[in-house]
Amino acid sequence: MKIEQNRWTAKEGWQPGTFGQIGNVQLVLVFGSGPILGDKSIMDKLHAAYPQAHFLGCSTAGEILGTEVRDDSLVATAISFKSATIKGVRVKIGEVKDSYEAGAKLAGAIDQVGLRHLFVLSDGLKVNGSELVKGLVANLPDNVHITGGLSGDGANFKETFVFLDEAPATGVIAALGLYGNDLLVGYGSFGGWDPFGPSRIITKSKGNVLYELDGKSALELYKQYLGEQAKGLPASGLLFPLEVRLQEGEPALVRSIAAVDEKKQSLTFFGDVPEGARAQLMKANFDRLVDGSASAAKASQDSLGGFKADLAILISCVGRKVVLAQRTEEEVDAVREVLGEQTALTGFYSYGEIAPFSVNGKGEFHNQTMTITALGEK
Repeated sequence: MKIEQNRWTAKEGWQPGTFGQIGNVQLVLVFGSGPILGDKSIMDKLHAAYPQAHFLGCSTAGEILGTEVRDDSLVATAISFKSATIKGVRVKIGEVKDSYEAGAKLAGAIDQVGLRHLFVLSDGLKVNGSELVKGLVANLPDNVHITGGLSGDGANFKETFVFLDEAPATGVIAALGLYGNDLLVGYGSFGGWDPFGPSRIITKSKGNVLYELDGKSALELYKQYLGEQAKGLPASGLLFPLEVRLQEGEPALVRSIAAVDEKKQSLTFFGDVPEGARAQLMKANFDRLVDGSASAAKASQDSLGGFKADLAILISCVGRKVVLAQRTEEEVDAVREVLGEQTALTGFYSYGEIAPFSVNGKGEFHNQTMTITALGEK
């Protein structure tokens, strides 16, 4: 596997500005802010440089290239596989009944013969991430794992974009199938948040919409904890995600707020918050967030069975970026320390992450994690 990376910013243009140095490129991953992705002249440069490649990408809440994290930039990673092949499918939200059906349709449309892994990018605001993953998992072979994430829009929460070989658009979900006997795929996903306060029961919810905790307004509860910061909801809610545990002994899921409805006194999350589940507010621990990123990197490396990754795609939650602030690059540095200098790093800050809980799982929807997809070839 050969890799070529470039970044575009308004101030510096393309850096380093070297294109077409690695031979036949089959895939270009592109992550950038919405306005830059919408600049046709910038995208035309990439298409001219890699005319035979498939293009997959999305808008973000921050772009990762190497160990640098930028806003208002575009990062492009061109990949020349030695023997692996790729196939992609896409669906628009308006073409299906709901998020579960979107996942099912994508799984049914992708060629499953020889499928090794599925990498998914989704609209970040029009999709229930939990239902999307359920639809994918239910309709894919047991040996196919799923990773990916939801596109972002900084801390604006207004519109997000995804694309696969077409212009970036809202309401799009794209899935990239990876094939080949020599292809190696590893993955890891860890958080690092600490629960606090009482554990409560979700007494009223519907899908990813939460109304009551312990019979009381969930929105009012959040406002009590946020104080003056409640004026900044939903973005300020990233500081206090919700841990959701379906059953004792099972791994907990973490959910972040996507929207607030004052009239209905409800909170909409990026994933399901089922009635009857136990929920507990969480807060950040800086060192544990960075340690979580290192743990995700180690898990992704370990799952490659001793091989070194050529490329690692990092998808970290926008909530982590809000909390870490000036220390954000520390979590990317932690990944570099584990994977080593030979592994190219790219990725973005997201509105949700997709990865299995363990090597035996197929896929789960997460918030507030660092999720890593590591790729290599024998």
